[in-house]
Amino acid sequence: MSEQQKKQPYNRPVTDEAILKVTKEIVVKFIEIGRVTPGNFEEHYQTVFKAVKQSAKELS
Repeated sequence: MSEQQKKQPYNRPVTDEAILKVTKEIVVKFIEIGRVTPGNFEEHYQTVFKAVKQSAKELS
């Protein structure tokens, strides 16, 4: 990869589908380690989704 290619910013938009997939993977890991249960799933899912979406906006 040339130096010019390395310096160019990443300008590809992040899709809602990508945000949902990343959120799902993070929540699945939390379930596996016991941080997320059926009783607190909704709260954690919304929190993770908002954080992922905000991070994606910062990249754009």
